[in-house]
Amino acid sequence: QVQLVESGGGLVQAGGSLTLSCAASGLTVSSVGMGWFRQAPGKEREFVAGVSWKDFRYTESVKGRFTISRDNAKNTVNLQMNSLKPEDTAIYYCAAHRTLLPVLTTPSVYSYWGQGTQVTVSS
Repeated sequence: QVQLVESGGGLVQAGGSLTLSCAASGLTVSSVGMGWFRQAPGKEREFVAGVSWKDFRYTESVKGRFTISRDNAKNTVNLQMNSLKPEDTAIYYCAAHRTLLPVLTTPSVYSYWGQGTQVTVSS
């Protein structure tokens, strides 16, 4: 049984940093495609960042500020978020799909999802 558990969310001032972590069980993060998505109130869930084998991808609004990485020893995928802005406020979700390449940006193709973690950036 696949389980994804996010942690690391919280409240931070604009310009601050947070690191989200997604702990996976039932799959190996280095062998599947992993992604981070977010959903703000009243908005659709959107792709933030993803990694699949050696393919890394980011949505334009977070390029240069967010970094996705894998810790194969811990079987986790992390999202380092720097220079946070109020518009980054959302629930952040970790997701996985078994197609290794390329990074997929459409939520519907991801088979497994975590419960989400709230990120709030105050101005």
